[in-house]
Amino acid sequence: MDGSSDTAAEWEPFNRPLFENPKVRDLSRIGVIDIGSNSVRLVVFDGAARSPAYFFNEKVMCALGAGLAETGKLNPSGRIRALSALRRFCTIAKGIGLPDLTAVATAAVREASDGPEFAAQVLQKTGLKIHVVDGPEEARLSAQGVLLGWPGSYGLVCDIGGASMELAEISDGKVGQRLTSPLGPLKLVNIPGGKQGRKAFITQTLDQLREKMGPQSDRLFLVGGSWRAIARIDMHRRGYPLHVMHEYRMTARDIKETAKYIDECDLERLRAEIRITLGRMTLVPIASQILKGIVKRFKPHDIAVSSYGIREGMLYEQMPQNMRDRDPLIESCHFAERKDARLPGFGMRLHKFISPLFLNNNPNRARLVRAACLLHDVSWRAHPDFRAEVCFEYATRANLGGLSHDERVFLGLALLHRYRNKRDGTRFEELYSLLPDEGRKEAEVLGKAMRLGAMLWANPDDETATLQWDAKKKRLSLILTAEASPLFGEVAEARLESLATALNATTHVDIKLT
Repeated sequence: MDGSSDTAAEWEPFNRPLFENPKVRDLSRIGVIDIGSNSVRLVVFDGAARSPAYFFNEKVMCALGAGLAETGKLNPSGRIRALSALRRFCTIAKGIGLPDLTAVATAAVREASDGPEFAAQVLQKTGLKIHVVDGPEEARLSAQGVLLGWPGSYGLVCDIGGASMELAEISDGKVGQRLTSPLGPLKLVNIPGGKQGRKAFITQTLDQLREKMGPQSDRLFLVGGSWRAIARIDMHRRGYPLHVMHEYRMTARDIKETAKYIDECDLERLRAEIRITLGRMTLVPIASQILKGIVKRFKPHDIAVSSYGIREGMLYEQMPQNMRDRDPLIESCHFAERKDARLPGFGMRLHKFISPLFLNNNPNRARLVRAACLLHDVSWRAHPDFRAEVCFEYATRANLGGLSHDERVFLGLALLHRYRNKRDGTRFEELYSLLPDEGRKEAEVLGKAMRLGAMLWANPDDETATLQWDAKKKRLSLILTAEASPLFGEVAEARLESLATALNATTHVDIKLT
């Protein structure tokens, strides 16, 4: 959809248009329920329209698809748990004032002979209408969820659920060819022939998918709980320090070694160490076998985990194109500044002040510089002794779209240096290794420039201070108006010298008296 229609039917499965005005940056609170083969989840989105935050996020492992391959019906105990979870979710939605909920069901409900009966029961008991999507539509929505977090991305999206696995091509911000398959771990648990039968079925199905989908040598995007569980195990095996799933990267070698690690491990001990539910861990060896086969056949150049999937894809579906084209990182930072900063709007003034230091940045680094300026003051409520660490924590852990892990560390270090000169002695030092030395130095310069600039504004609407940077002569000049000269006291002078030291530069201060 292009977001231009206002007829109710056009907005299904939502009951109202989500983006009535494409110029509006904020999202009205939206609740989406995903009824999967393994879990039932409620997500309530809020915040920036282009980069929604998770106001509420809860799942219940119901295993609706357990036994589906053998009986053709939903798991009876899973139905009871799912109905209980849906009643809870509807009560929560009413309590927080949501105007409506949108529920989408995937493979288990669409394939089960009693799926329509279950949907009717849910409608009767809760008033919640379930929209059942077919496999290709599920693939499309999941791929759009990836596009929400990676605008303009390209590659192969692989979404695994309990009872099915979908593939979709993405390129230039569009979803291309889509395929669905029965490669859901929950469906393969009791496949005839045991391990050998399962291996043969996986091999045959993957060969067919490879033949239909064709070569796919770009990035492989992994969507779904089983993939995230494997990624958590990979992090554990590698001793990876940043435990953030979204944008976590793996190589084909990592997948191979982690699959071997899973085969050789005591899964119960491993489950306890990394806190994966029993139901999920039971399916991990099967999912690992599938993933190894996918990587072997499609040979992606790298592998990225996406925390965004079908639920986020439903939001993306409703966005007009000019909203899709916005940068999710910058949008979420604008939202955070408006909500939490002492002087909303000052971030762009600060960005203009420091920009002479970053004129030759590539576009990717330039967006991080802008994001840092927008976020430079959002943690002001924290105690001064801990403000630097709170900033770092926010940048590396927060729901900020469009950020790789090394970019999170860059942004975190810049904000840390906004509040303190040295980065040594924090509890985050093991994360610094995710960023090369050059990136750490640049983050330090950015942070110290923001630290200086935040002191020099008598009037946020007037240009009372400017920086000039001569990279060849290594000369840093600060020009102040007469109005701003009282602001340049001992502390500001010390911050200028600290910035100059980071740049290995000399300084010059010019105060305009007229």
